[in-house]
Amino acid sequence: MVGIRRFIFGAIGAAVAVAAGIALIRRVIREQRTNAAILNETLPVHSKWWRQQATLPGDLLYIALGDSAAQGIGATAPNRGYVGLIAERIAELTGRSVRTVNLSVSGARVEDAITVQLPKLRGYAPDVVTLSIGANDVVAFEPTRFEEALRTIFEALPPHAIVADLPYFYLPRNERTVARANAIVHKVAAEFGLTTAPLYATTRGAGLRGALTLFANDMFHPNDRGYRLWADAFRPALQNLLLPNATPTATHAATSSDPPPAGPPRNPTPGSTR
Repeated sequence: MVGIRRFIFGAIGAAVAVAAGIALIRRVIREQRTNAAILNETLPVHSKWWRQQATLPGDLLYIALGDSAAQGIGATAPNRGYVGLIAERIAELTGRSVRTVNLSVSGARVEDAITVQLPKLRGYAPDVVTLSIGANDVVAFEPTRFEEALRTIFEALPPHAIVADLPYFYLPRNERTVARANAIVHKVAAEFGLTTAPLYATTRGAGLRGALTLFANDMFHPNDRGYRLWADAFRPALQNLLLPNATPTATHAATSSDPPPAGPPRNPTPGSTR
């Protein structure tokens, strides 16, 4: 009799635990969707802010291509996304003002970059170009189309452009796709001689703790801390581009009294704008 009671109570306890677990999962999903909806409301705000930034003058021209991460969605302010942090880093390295033209579009996939962003890139003679795209292609990944689109994009970029591979996705199913996508990114970038920013290795280096500390409330976009990590992934390539002859020690030792170093060689096209 005692054994039967234990079995019944155990079964009831297990059922309650399962029900509680399901309820918790549903609540997390509801909260995630609510938070995602809140972040979606920031899309036009960020887009407007970047359009205003594009009208400001600067000695050097920085153009960013990509998706919502380039827009800084999930950060507490647009300039706290990785593009804003890179713009600040360019100014720090060169001692010169920077005009930032952010051509990225939230939700963009690689094929969207071809139809929407590349046409806008024409006519500019940028000193710095960064591209981070492909995260939105992971859900319905088609390797052949992904590679074809990347080849079209990379061919249109200036030779000094810095392209990031895809970040760490944590979930095993997504990670298999990301591994295939990143193999393509590195292969095509090598074909066109483009520098790759190690975004995957940098974000993966944060470990599982990063899943709890580096993401906004929608658990997809980075938060301020996450975007600082993204910017770090671009940092070595950025320094090599802007200060190719400098050592890290010399760079950190530079002071405001030092003469501002020249920017990278420019190769403007006829009728180019800034």
